[in-house]
Amino acid sequence: MIKDNPSIQLKDLKGDLKRLWVLLGEKIKLLANEYDTTKGSPVFTVKGKYTTRGWTEWTQGFMYGMPLIHYEITKDKFSLEYAISGILKNMAQHVSHIGVHDHGFNNVSTYGNLRRLITEKKIKYDKWLLNFCELALKTSGAVQASRWSNFEKNPYIYSFNGPQSLFIDTIRSCRALVLAHKLGHSLMGENDKKISLLERACQHILTTAKYNVWYGTNRDFYDIKGRVAHESVFNTNDGNYRCPNSQQGYCAFTTWTRGLTWAMLGFAEELEALGEIDAKEFSPKAPKKTVMQTMLKAAKAVCDFYIKYTPSDGICYWDTGAPNLYKLGDDYLNKPAQIKNPYEPVDSSASAIAAQGLYRLGKYLKDEKYIRHALIVSKRLLSDDYVSLNKRHQGLLLHSIYHRPNNWDYAPDKNLAPYGESSMWGDYHLAELALLLQRELDKQPYYKFCI
Repeated sequence: MIKDNPSIQLKDLKGDLKRLWVLLGEKIKLLANEYDTTKGSPVFTVKGKYTTRGWTEWTQGFMYGMPLIHYEITKDKFSLEYAISGILKNMAQHVSHIGVHDHGFNNVSTYGNLRRLITEKKIKYDKWLLNFCELALKTSGAVQASRWSNFEKNPYIYSFNGPQSLFIDTIRSCRALVLAHKLGHSLMGENDKKISLLERACQHILTTAKYNVWYGTNRDFYDIKGRVAHESVFNTNDGNYRCPNSQQGYCAFTTWTRGLTWAMLGFAEELEALGEIDAKEFSPKAPKKTVMQTMLKAAKAVCDFYIKYTPSDGICYWDTGAPNLYKLGDDYLNKPAQIKNPYEPVDSSASAIAAQGLYRLGKYLKDEKYIRHALIVSKRLLSDDYVSLNKRHQGLLLHSIYHRPNNWDYAPDKNLAPYGESSMWGDYHLAELALLLQRELDKQPYYKFCI
């Protein structure tokens, strides 16, 4: 369980955040100078160098989203120019990508951040650049919404695995649909039928909350409140739920922690975003009151689970049911996460996502407990043990895990579990977390993706 620290305050992170912005600038320049984008999107590091993995191109938006965040805080012109040139050159394919569930990752991180810099007057107003970003975001939201199960019951945006598959990850791609809706866009279907992007986002959220999150009651009476399934599998003939599954976790009945944290952040930020939309815009299929109540129940469940089943310093292992965790000792949850151990790796990228989810839920509920725990996790992530101080290491956040079951993660010591490497999503989400905290520290408007 995360050890509470009633005295921690946001100001305690001021020096850590100042250092992070310097390190991020160095990593951006290193990646820009050394990484060959013709080989594909950078995904994770091996011996400190970013490499790719030909699975899906879901990380390229983080590559250009990070320098936009860096520019916002530092006004480093290189970061802004690098980001815009990369977006123009490489991101169009992601806007029209019909084969993935990752539009929120790729396109809101790039076009969304760039649009926000314009609307918040952080860069010079450019009407055509603003229109360019908004067209990309509208299209992205509609394309993502078209990847639709189309079941009368249990509808959802299906994963790249196919129509039977609902991933917990996709909760964060719902922001692509919500943002496109707020920009006044719809998905146009057969016979010019207008399909509400808000309706589809809300229906997906409701199905995710119902089947990918356990609550310890009714159907889930045997299980622990707040656990999540990475994947829910449905019968494509009639839309009936069949079973949980996991692609990147240990198994269907353990909790892959990055999936857990996607839910923590996804539900919390959608509470913020959907709470600002008039109830009249919601569909009878997914009325606002039902959606908000469902999201709040799910958000509290997953955040409470993270706090209870994460080591004392707030850094999680890659799966709460990983098979060798017991070898760390009966009291491993009452100790700081062991970065170097022979059994199971930590996943700092999941913790960076979790910290933002905890903070957003705390702000939404005005609950200091969640805010304190967010600061505890953030403080640890910003420490010397987790940020990359090596000037030749291209990553920012150390000890990230990609795909343990496929053995994709580099282990520098054959006698220890993987450690010491970075991921593009881990680096981005640490930067996004830092942006959220820095804006709070500087008393700027609260950072939301839908601004």
